[in-house]
Amino acid sequence: MHECLGWSATEMARRIRAREVSSAEVVDAHIDRIAAVNPQLNAVVAERFEDARAEARAADARPSTTPLAGVPCTIKEFVAVRGMPHTGGIGIRRGVRATDDAPIVTRLRAAGAIVLGVTNAPEGGLWAETNNPVYGRTNNPHDLRRTSGGSSGGEGAIIAAGGSPFGIGSDTGGSIRIPSAFCGIAGHKPTGGMLPNTGHFPHAPALPIPIMTCGPMARRVEDLWPLLRITAGPDGVDPWVTEAPSMLDPAGVDLRDLTVFTAPVGRPEMVAAVARSADALVAAGARRGALPRAFTPYEGLDTWAAVLHASGIAYDEIVAERRVPLLWESLRWLAGRSHHAGGVLMILALQRYVPVGRKDGLRAAAMLTQALEDALGPNGVLLYPTFPRAAPRHRGMAVGNPFDTGCTALFNVTTSPVTVVRVGEDPAGMPIGLQVVGRRGADHLTLAAAAALERAFGGWTGPVTPHRGMGRLAELGRRVRA
Repeated sequence: MHECLGWSATEMARRIRAREVSSAEVVDAHIDRIAAVNPQLNAVVAERFEDARAEARAADARPSTTPLAGVPCTIKEFVAVRGMPHTGGIGIRRGVRATDDAPIVTRLRAAGAIVLGVTNAPEGGLWAETNNPVYGRTNNPHDLRRTSGGSSGGEGAIIAAGGSPFGIGSDTGGSIRIPSAFCGIAGHKPTGGMLPNTGHFPHAPALPIPIMTCGPMARRVEDLWPLLRITAGPDGVDPWVTEAPSMLDPAGVDLRDLTVFTAPVGRPEMVAAVARSADALVAAGARRGALPRAFTPYEGLDTWAAVLHASGIAYDEIVAERRVPLLWESLRWLAGRSHHAGGVLMILALQRYVPVGRKDGLRAAAMLTQALEDALGPNGVLLYPTFPRAAPRHRGMAVGNPFDTGCTALFNVTTSPVTVVRVGEDPAGMPIGLQVVGRRGADHLTLAAAAALERAFGGWTGPVTPHRGMGRLAELGRRVRA
């Protein structure tokens, strides 16, 4: 295994610029790694390896000062990459390919990045487990019997396994953060309105608040800030990104000015991880704060659902462009022949028949945002579990409390910046990734605190070799629809 598979993108770019290693060598090593692990993971669903090799040779032929000089990456299939599939994991979009790069991809290429391929996501992004009728299911490299999360689950899995140093995901209710936590890597959901969503399918909800955002996922926290700086800013199309954001460098944050708040949410191992992480930040100079009120997953998911309800989105139209016959498709699902994933059928049923999120969502979101920012103040961060437990078994996202995803949806409603960092593992050896939450515009604080936690606990542990459950489940995992 080439040593570059353990480097951050930042270190990789520095070594390529210094001619200590060639871009061609690095790209080949990652292509070989994808070839070795992807049959078990089903994370990269379409590749452009020969084009990537040609681009690497071209990068090596000229001196480069670009920040990502010849560094490979992967992109979530929802984000347009010219010539690559752009289906959104939706059956009726089979064969659709992107005709242009999304602005984020254009910016990464201009910075020297080389795209290796696109990665898997749930059908229409409507479920927190990566599975769809176009490409099948993605497995978690730490345990192939478990989910990699969603919706950026392909990114989480291939980065954790060493096949890509970084990637771009998108997040409407936790879709960057849940896979980052489940797979044990770093991820950042930026403040809403920093990065353009142009070129993303499904399209961002038409709302007066930017609850959806694209963002970076990487091996190391140190890569998130450079990637954010490269991709942020207006593109002249996205109505929410209208001016260059004020971006403060995390390197300038003095942890002695930081106040740390905690929320005891989830299983005992999650509560313990929060407490342990707060202790680590206090040991690094931060001070403790006490939340004046609880911010619960129930409140988060209920408000999030209400906000989406206000947008008038009909999920049927996303996945089928018509009203899905739920009873018939459910019967087909039981027979293994449905056109839709089981999680999507559940979401469609919830939207139609369960009175969740029927309050005044926008007003509730504004009140929740104000309450959170008043509690945190200008220099506060909140440590909050990404999910009440580590990655569950496949189909396990629907088992347990239906409000579990409120842990992440809460902070889409507030459009807060959130950085996820690995801080340990549960009794089964699965990664525990915590959210570091800040007030809007305080991305530098969450990134700085996450970097301190990574120094304390190690973060990503290196290329994960897919293991456990590699028998029949691994063989079936590529095409199971559930």
